[in-house]
Amino acid sequence: MSVTFGASTWLWTSPFTSNHGDLLRGIAKLGFDAVELPIEDPDLVDPSKIRPILEECGLTPYLCGAFGPGRDLTNADASVRANTRAYLSRLMDLAEALGTPFIAGPMYAQVGKARQLSPDDRQREWDLAASELRSVASEAGQRGLKLAIEAINRFESDLVNTTADTIRLVRSIDHPAAKAMIDTFHMTIEEADIGAAIRHAGNDLIHVQVSENHRGVTGTGLTPWQDFRDALKDIDYSGAVVIESFTPDNRDLAGAVCIWKRFTATQDEFAARGLAFLQDLFNQPAKA
Repeated sequence: MSVTFGASTWLWTSPFTSNHGDLLRGIAKLGFDAVELPIEDPDLVDPSKIRPILEECGLTPYLCGAFGPGRDLTNADASVRANTRAYLSRLMDLAEALGTPFIAGPMYAQVGKARQLSPDDRQREWDLAASELRSVASEAGQRGLKLAIEAINRFESDLVNTTADTIRLVRSIDHPAAKAMIDTFHMTIEEADIGAAIRHAGNDLIHVQVSENHRGVTGTGLTPWQDFRDALKDIDYSGAVVIESFTPDNRDLAGAVCIWKRFTATQDEFAARGLAFLQDLFNQPAKA
C-alpha cells in the first residue's frame, strides 16, 4: 500500500478560483503532498494559471464536483440532466489540463434530494442515474479518465448512501471508467462496519476522503481509524487520503454543511493536526 495525504481547499475557502495560488503554496508548506480542488464554477479556474503553481509546490491535484441545484442526473427534466453532463464534461476538461486521473463526487443526483419514494420511482431514478453515468463514463474513458463515485448520507441523498450502494451503482453503469470513492464522514453515519465496507469496495476504490463524524479534526471523534487503515492495507489501496472539512468563515458553505462553530483557532491548525494524526496512523503496525 502506498498512500499520500491531501487536503481539500474547502477547508479554507469557497469557491476555489485561479486567484488562490497562495492557498496552494500554504497547503504544500503544511506538509501535504496532494490537494483536492472542489470546482463549484469551472469558469473561475484557469488551469494555465493553476498548474504551474501545483508543479512548483509539488502538489498532486484531484478534482471534486459540486452538485447543488441544477446538477442532477436523476432529474425528470432532460435539460437539467444535459446541464449536468455539460458540467461534468467541463470538469474533465480541467482534469486533462491539470493532469489528474479522475473526477470525484456524488455525481448521480443533486445533493439534498432526500424523499420518501415508491420502490418503482426509486428504481426509475436509479436506472436514470446509471444510464446517464454510463454516458459520462464513456466520455471519461475516451479521455483516459475515471469517475470516482461517492456515497453520501441519508440526510443528503436518498439514492446512494453506503459503499455497497456505490458498488451496486458501479455495476449498474457497467463501464470500466466507473469507480468508487469513500468519505469517512458519511461512512460513520451509514456503515455498520467501515473496514468491511472498504474491503467490499476492493479494487474499485480509487479515492478516499477523511473527516471525523463531527466534521472536526481527524483523530478527535468516533471514527474507527485503525479499522479504516487496516482495511485500506488489506486491499492494497494506493492513492490519496484527503482531509475534507469546511470553514465557518464562508457563511453560505457553512450553512449548507451545517458547520456552526470553529474546531480550531485557525484552519491551518485544523489541517496540520489532521495531517499529523494521519501520518502517525499509517506509520503504526496493523492490529494483530
